[in-house]
Amino acid sequence: MKGDGRCLKLFLALWILFLQNVKGGEVGHSHSHSHNLRDAKVTVRCIERERQALLAFKRGLVDVFNQLSTWGSEAEKQDCCRWEGVYCSNQTGHVIQLDLGYYSLQGKMISPKLIELQHLQYLDLTYNDFNGSQIPDFIGSITNLRYLSLSFCQMVGQIPSSFQNLTQLQHLDLSYYQLQAENLNWLPAISSLTYLDLSGNFNGSQIPDVIGSLTNLRNLRLCSCHFIGPIPSSFGNLTQLQNLDLSYNQLQPENLNCLPALSSLTDLVLSGNFNGSQIPDVIGSLTNLRNLRLSSCNFIGPIPSSFGNLMQLQNLDLSGNQLQLENLNWLPALSSLTDLDLSGNNLSLPPPPTPILSTTLYKTNSSTSLAYVYLSDNHLTSSIFLWLSNYSTSLFHLDLSNNNLTGFIPDFIGNMSSLVYLDLSDNQIEGANPNSFARLCNLRRLRLQRNHLSGQLSKFVQLLPRCAQNSLRYLHLSENVLKGSLNNLTSFSSLKFLYLSDNQSSGKIPESIGQMSQLEYIDFSMNSLEGVVSETHFSKLSNLSYLDLSSNSLVLNFHYDWVPPFQLYYIVLGSCKMGPHFPKWLQTQKDSFKLDISNARISDILPSWFWSNFRNVSVINLSQNLIRGIFTNLTVEFPNNPQLHLSSNQIEGPIPSTLLQASYLDLSNNNISGSLSFLCASADMSLTYLNLSSNSFAGELPDCWSHLETIFMLDLSNNAFSGKIPTTIGSLFQMQTLKLRSNRFFGELPSSLKNCASLEVIDLGDNKLSGPIPTWSNNSRDRKLAVIGFT
Repeated sequence: MKGDGRCLKLFLALWILFLQNVKGGEVGHSHSHSHNLRDAKVTVRCIERERQALLAFKRGLVDVFNQLSTWGSEAEKQDCCRWEGVYCSNQTGHVIQLDLGYYSLQGKMISPKLIELQHLQYLDLTYNDFNGSQIPDFIGSITNLRYLSLSFCQMVGQIPSSFQNLTQLQHLDLSYYQLQAENLNWLPAISSLTYLDLSGNFNGSQIPDVIGSLTNLRNLRLCSCHFIGPIPSSFGNLTQLQNLDLSYNQLQPENLNCLPALSSLTDLVLSGNFNGSQIPDVIGSLTNLRNLRLSSCNFIGPIPSSFGNLMQLQNLDLSGNQLQLENLNWLPALSSLTDLDLSGNNLSLPPPPTPILSTTLYKTNSSTSLAYVYLSDNHLTSSIFLWLSNYSTSLFHLDLSNNNLTGFIPDFIGNMSSLVYLDLSDNQIEGANPNSFARLCNLRRLRLQRNHLSGQLSKFVQLLPRCAQNSLRYLHLSENVLKGSLNNLTSFSSLKFLYLSDNQSSGKIPESIGQMSQLEYIDFSMNSLEGVVSETHFSKLSNLSYLDLSSNSLVLNFHYDWVPPFQLYYIVLGSCKMGPHFPKWLQTQKDSFKLDISNARISDILPSWFWSNFRNVSVINLSQNLIRGIFTNLTVEFPNNPQLHLSSNQIEGPIPSTLLQASYLDLSNNNISGSLSFLCASADMSLTYLNLSSNSFAGELPDCWSHLETIFMLDLSNNAFSGKIPTTIGSLFQMQTLKLRSNRFFGELPSSLKNCASLEVIDLGDNKLSGPIPTWSNNSRDRKLAVIGFT
């Protein structure tokens, strides 16, 4: 119910392979996970003209991520049946499958040479970019096709009429193609279709009547088409239809009159429709339903009593509506229900006993089959635990986050011996009873962040049963008031994710944490931890990718030539004492997304390897150190437009234009000099924040501010700038804050500043500016402009 179409795609691919084997045509394929099968079964090489056709297809593409590296003309790459995404028949050598979905290929068109693949049965080009071209007519001539997916290919225009020749086609995905209803005249000819996805097309028309002629359909997806009006009566012909997705359209309850004819439906998705009406009663007539999704419809009022007829229903999603507790009196009748999602409603519970409680959730004959229950983002109180006691032996996944739970976690939660996932985050829970987790031997994920847990961390951890020490993978206790040491945590040898940020934990980090070899995420930030952290703390943490020890009183003492066993994606060590030398071990970290070593008492020259090593990051924070150096000859490319926090150091010299690739640049409180002419070097910038205050800049401002139209904060204060403020500064239409204090500007403020309608703060003090302040029109904004230091 929570999955997507890729599972179905894989199933259909395997089904085609099975059919080939039944017919005696074994298939050789090229993916690395199938080497043994390939080597055992591939007995013939591919056909030369088909190999040439594939090479021509590749020549017309830009392979951004080198996905087709195995395609080539070298001797070891001659056999195209061994190429990535290519599958051949072992009897004939003909290419029968081309599976290149999600390869991020780019091209202006699909090479017409592919018409040589006349034995092709499976063609998947999903999520490749063909730059607004049309589907080529020749595809309709590959008449052996059983599976065709051109979803999200950035193609437009008419579907070729030759598609009516694809009479063996069973699976067709043309989702997000910009189709119109009148462009489906060829569709009735493909009567063999069992799967059709036309999602993201049509743009507000009625559902095309022609779809009802495809009487063999079993799966139909028409989501996000903005359909209006009734479902065509011709849909009554789709008597074999099992899966129907009409989510995120503009349907109303009266548009569903044809649904009772679709008695074979097992899966129905109508999420994102109806816009605040009542749930259509007609849905209760579909007694074969197993999966029903009605999320984000803003339903109000009672759920129809006919829902009690859905005795085979296993998965029900009613999240994101406006349901009340009294709307659920049919729920106990659904004895097959295993997956229930009522998150994001207005559910609340009065204290028991009340008539509502006795007739809805609290029936003693309630089903005990519920395994997955999602009740997050409601107004539930701890009374909900009374209902949950009916499911103590069946619950597998329980989400009660963001409710109004208070007090202590009750003892009977500890009887839920099947529970694997428990989320009680974002409540007001104060603690746990002695037996709250008593029998949770299978628990893998426990989320209790943002509650009011208090007391000793070690005592709380001791409430987790010994049998969970080998099962618990994820423990999230951040933003509570837990105190004391971390010693007891290291007994949970299978932990992968450990979050304890923003508590009151103290003492040292135990060296035994270095033996928790499964750990991937550690977040101990914003505590009162102290002491030395050494190589021993990480000795066996080869899987570690996320490390946050910031805002503690820790000393990181590593040997100068230490090579960590891990590759960190996220490095946040702000306020950890690491100096005075720049930590050389960072040179071994090649794939980091964030680096924060601010306020680390580093007093050293920035090493030459630093920028090239961290060119792919999104955030670098070196602020509040005593780092020396200059940006001489810095030409590194920053593909992710990072945030660069370099303030409060001793960086000198001019700023290179390469830093304008940043989205956020703070160089305040350094010794940087020179002019701002580097701002004129590029017209392609995404800079939104620029702080150059408290440096040694001098001279006049360049008149090229129109390059920086994305800026919302500009601070040039406490420098030695002089001259008049250029008129192009009025091109910063999104600017909210402008600080020019303590420079040597003179003359009148440019009248173009009135174009900066988003300005909230402007600080002009300690300059020699004169004249009237430009008049801003307040008609389009309700905030008041604060002008500082100017009279």
